Amino acid sequence: MSIQSSQDVVFVRQKVRQFAVKLGFSLVDQTKIVTAASELARNTLDYGGGGTVKLEGLQDGMRHGLRLVFEDSGPGIPDIELALKDGYTTGGGLGMGLSGARRLVNEFEIVSRVGEGTRVKIIKWK
Repeated sequence: MSIQSSQDVVFVRQKVRQFAVKLGFSLVDQTKIVTAASELARNTLDYGGGGTVKLEGLQDGMRHGLRLVFEDSGPGIPDIELALKDGYTTGGGLGMGLSGARRLVNEFEIVSRVGEGTRVKIIKWK
């Protein structure tokens, strides 16, 4: 799905919730994955200049999960470690987006290259 406007961020939240419900996530886990997706979609738009997100259902034995991969071709993040610290922001927010999203999911991976963009992959297991 494309993320080019605030309406797209809302659409991403709706689709992630629908997917989580379909996979049988509890209300608490639905809220966690939707919140993480919302933060990352907003970052993709605001800091990456827009991009995409891919949603994928996963199965590993008896457990089910949801993987989301956000990608942009924006300016990149020069210091990922710093960007993942609570309270760090280059915008006007609280600086909880990346670090908060990381706490809400089971798996979190970020790759960023200055001048090339950023890719964030998250997985929430049921």
